[in-house]
Amino acid sequence: MNEIVKHAIPPEMVQRAWKVAVVGAGGTGSAFLPSLARLHHAMIELGHPGGIECTVFDDDTVSETNVGRQGFYPNDVGQHKALLMVNRLNNLMGTEWLAEPRRIDARETLYADIVVGCVDSRHARHAIVRAAERGRCAYYLDCGNETDRGQVILGEFGKARHDRLPHVGDLFPDLLDAKKDRGDDTPSCSMADALRKQSLVINQAISVQAFNLLWTLFRTGSLSFSGVFVNLATGRTNPIPIDPAAWVRFGYEAPPAPEKKGRKSRKSKAIF
Repeated sequence: MNEIVKHAIPPEMVQRAWKVAVVGAGGTGSAFLPSLARLHHAMIELGHPGGIECTVFDDDTVSETNVGRQGFYPNDVGQHKALLMVNRLNNLMGTEWLAEPRRIDARETLYADIVVGCVDSRHARHAIVRAAERGRCAYYLDCGNETDRGQVILGEFGKARHDRLPHVGDLFPDLLDAKKDRGDDTPSCSMADALRKQSLVINQAISVQAFNLLWTLFRTGSLSFSGVFVNLATGRTNPIPIDPAAWVRFGYEAPPAPEKKGRKSRKSKAIF
């Protein structure tokens, strides 16, 4: 019988601020960032020593078709999304987060405990993973979606081991293959046109699942699932259990667990 692995938060993330890099401040990013600020506030109120130190990366500016569909308003048109979101949250929540109005390149290095990808192309996702691997980041939280469905997957970087959470590139290598991008990045001519391409609800639905994963990891100190599939057409959400047998069904095979004799495990418990 396969053993289900319980993932525990790294001890250092209990003792200091979480360094979080969010790549993408558009549809999903603009929905997720206010929740991340709420998480920061809750962590501080519950006694965490540092909460969240966040840097947001996005080189895009707000267009008229973004208004109403993303977290922006008519007066925001023409301004950089990353700067808008960060300045707004800093003013409202008292955070001191940073904005980088540029895109992440695969040749650079990202330094963070958690990298959150809110991007809509394989090329961008590939760049994030490579930059994060180079910086030896701990986690990658991938938030991807199509018209009315998507996935949220929390994975770890580093050497393969039996209890390392596989990231999106481990479970779905195609999602990092830039050659398979559809190439349809033409801006929509109107909000109506944009809504024909994508549900008005999907970004919020994906954001909620990402928020819940991080909240659960913080509040309980552990996770029994590392991702969720969301399908608005059927109204279903399906978790990805932390189970090597389940990972095999996706095509990822983790190394076998070491012998239990003398084996030390990281205990998981509620932290705050």
